[in-house]
Amino acid sequence: MVQEFADAASCWKAILSDVRRNRDLLSIIEKFARENMAPVKVVFGTSGWRGEIGTDFTFNNVRIVTSAIIQMFRENRPSVMQAMGVSGLEDIKKRGVIVGHDNRFLGRDFAMEVIGLLQKEGIRTWYAGEAATPEFSTGIVMLNAACSINLTPSHNPANYGGFKFNPSDGGPAGPEITAEIEEKANRMMAEFAQPQPALPDKIERVDLTQLYIDYIIERGTVDLGKVRDFVNNEDCIVCIDNVHGATRGRIQRIIGESGKIKYLRTEDDYLFGGVAPEPSPRNMEGVEKVLRAGSAAFKLGVIMDPDGDRIRHADAAMQIPMNYFGAMAFHFLHVVKGFPGVAVKSVGTSNLLNAIADKLGVPVRETKVGFKNFRPYMIRDACERAVVVFEESDGVSGYNHTLEKDALFGVLLAIEMMAVTGKNLSGYLKDIMDEFGYYYPDRSGIEVDRSLAGEELGKRLSVIREKYKIGASVDINGSRRTVKDVITVDGAKLVFDDGSWLMIRPSGTEPKVRFYIEARTEEEKKAVFATAERMTREALGM
Repeated sequence: MVQEFADAASCWKAILSDVRRNRDLLSIIEKFARENMAPVKVVFGTSGWRGEIGTDFTFNNVRIVTSAIIQMFRENRPSVMQAMGVSGLEDIKKRGVIVGHDNRFLGRDFAMEVIGLLQKEGIRTWYAGEAATPEFSTGIVMLNAACSINLTPSHNPANYGGFKFNPSDGGPAGPEITAEIEEKANRMMAEFAQPQPALPDKIERVDLTQLYIDYIIERGTVDLGKVRDFVNNEDCIVCIDNVHGATRGRIQRIIGESGKIKYLRTEDDYLFGGVAPEPSPRNMEGVEKVLRAGSAAFKLGVIMDPDGDRIRHADAAMQIPMNYFGAMAFHFLHVVKGFPGVAVKSVGTSNLLNAIADKLGVPVRETKVGFKNFRPYMIRDACERAVVVFEESDGVSGYNHTLEKDALFGVLLAIEMMAVTGKNLSGYLKDIMDEFGYYYPDRSGIEVDRSLAGEELGKRLSVIREKYKIGASVDINGSRRTVKDVITVDGAKLVFDDGSWLMIRPSGTEPKVRFYIEARTEEEKKAVFATAERMTREALGM
């Protein structure tokens, strides 16, 4: 008997409750995706528009967003064209658009819808097939393309689809572009528009992996020769968990086939085995098992999310989150390899980077959450050019590299670190901490009343930055700390005189307050969290 569902959301609920038994229900999801004409509100967040496949992310809605982009191209508004790095519609038609997808359900079908509409407008298209986000970014630069459209929701669960737009510099689209797309798409949604599909005239394939390799060699941030020599000649094991994502097959092509590299979860699986496909500590279990079983002198394990823009590292001794790896990357690129510039990170990341940079006399720039906020420091003619950029949510890039976060770069850089330092990552990290200090970051948060979500929550929390100014004294579990610095680019970050800190920021989409903290010992983390919660409850009158 065939199960009946009122909507895609209820069907997804059944699928995700038992992915092995209910995998066949994906055919029903496809029916909803093709037939559901209900409008949605389109919002491009920190990394594109995302929605549930068949509920929000439907063929009609993808056609609407694509049509909105085409309308934006036609209007030729100078501010938008400047933000895109093109001269106008004719330039876009000539330079073309790269279109592809990750390994999500219906990815190719959605991409064909986009390509068909672009070609109908006379715009040249390249079809990348299944590809990783950093490959789109580097491919744009290598082809001198006008932009790319990548159908991916990054690390979101299996029921999500997504739509990323990158302009001609390869970085994530800024608000000058995304606000235009949102306005036009939402106007069409309000009119219940149903753009007619258009079949592609022809499919022009592009090999983004080869272009990525060419880019790595041309830019020289990572020494690909050293990476390949290390894997070929040293006693090492590298374990890479692709989580059934679009990074599969990439490292084989970049480094070459080797029995020393073990690959996990490379099979087709639209449902990711029922797990959230993110580089979380729990998802590292398979990698850690391989590393523990190996006897090699050098051990490296990584997990990358499905579109290859997030990564987490490990060796046999410990997991190394981006809070640490980003600081290590700065030390390696600046001290060891000699790249000049400033250190750049999102405001919620570890101050281990600050300790290193301060001692070396290098300025640190802290930005709002969102990789697009790193663009001013990554472009080639930047007044202050970044040695490294990273955010605690597993994204990283480096000097002269792509403006997009890049997990493949994270793999290659980690191998080069081992090759040059002669140490596993945990050993290199220990050396850095012995010299610059030990830091223990973490994050948490609390839920608040739904009436506080959005602007009202931020307004109420703003009293924290007014109450706790530089020089204020704060009690942390009976110990008095002095506020050394207050950073307000994203919520309120209070940095104390011992180097510990706490940051309190409202969620932009949920009735939640998020806490980011860093203690100087593992044992002190609980007390710093308690202080952040106390400050929040006082500010909200809870």
